[in-house]
Amino acid sequence: MSVALSTRKRLTSRAAIGLIVAGLVLLLGAANAHLVDMAVTSQPDCVAHLRQGDAGMQSGSFRAAKSACSPGAR
Repeated sequence: MSVALSTRKRLTSRAAIGLIVAGLVLLLGAANAHLVDMAVTSQPDCVAHLRQGDAGMQSGSFRAAKSACSPGAR
């Protein structure tokens, strides 16, 4: 009788651990899917930055390498 009880406990604890691991894997997959979705569908607004040819271009100031915004949209 004790062997059957021990086997049942082992199966129950194994099943619980399996469910926890499966839940964590699903949670991780959902979080990654959300991050990929946000990266693909979101487009940040244009921000003010220096453009090539700006008169106020000083040493040590930065500008965008390639702006996706039109020059008139500041």
